[in-house]
Amino acid sequence: MLVELTHPLAKDLVNRLRSTRTEASAFKEIIEELSRILIYRALEEIDLQPKQTQTWRGESEYPRINQQDIVLIPIMRAGLPMLDGLYSLLPHAPNGFMAMRRDEVTHEAKFYYDRIPDCSDKTVILLDPMVATGGSLNDAVAVIRERSPRRIISLNIIGAPEGIQRVRERHPELDIYIAQIDECLDENKFIFPGLGDAGDRAFNTPE
Repeated sequence: MLVELTHPLAKDLVNRLRSTRTEASAFKEIIEELSRILIYRALEEIDLQPKQTQTWRGESEYPRINQQDIVLIPIMRAGLPMLDGLYSLLPHAPNGFMAMRRDEVTHEAKFYYDRIPDCSDKTVILLDPMVATGGSLNDAVAVIRERSPRRIISLNIIGAPEGIQRVRERHPELDIYIAQIDECLDENKFIFPGLGDAGDRAFNTPE
């Protein structure tokens, strides 16, 4: 399943990211907000479970999300602000981490680090701001599939249609929620018009 946000506020936030005048702190805050909007959509149909709750009128049972059944995994480092944006909503969900580096010659992602908790029969949510060629997301999903999850969801801020199609062809079971699908990949395999390197801009790293 592929879901692209259509809300005007989401589109406005994406276009604020495009501005070169958006400083690192504001860039991260916008990424965090878009991540919250995306997860609202992604978890619309998640099951609720009854949980005993102490209220002002005594103890009673109310439906809650079982956060232990959700695993949040950012693809570092650009995915870290997305994780920050979800802490307030899912503070008890286990976190994992994956790191990949883009090869500037082949334009393919190289996997070099993972710290992933138990994913068996859980909903795993991958956090990756940009889907350009789709290489890093494809590799991340392949790694997670080996851990026997119940469902894999990808939250993305921006992507190129070529990369999205590549991921969907390799992993048709993946549910993708993305804020904006841009026009295309340019000759250097960057998203066009894009917003620059999300990791560099979020962490104020000089080019």
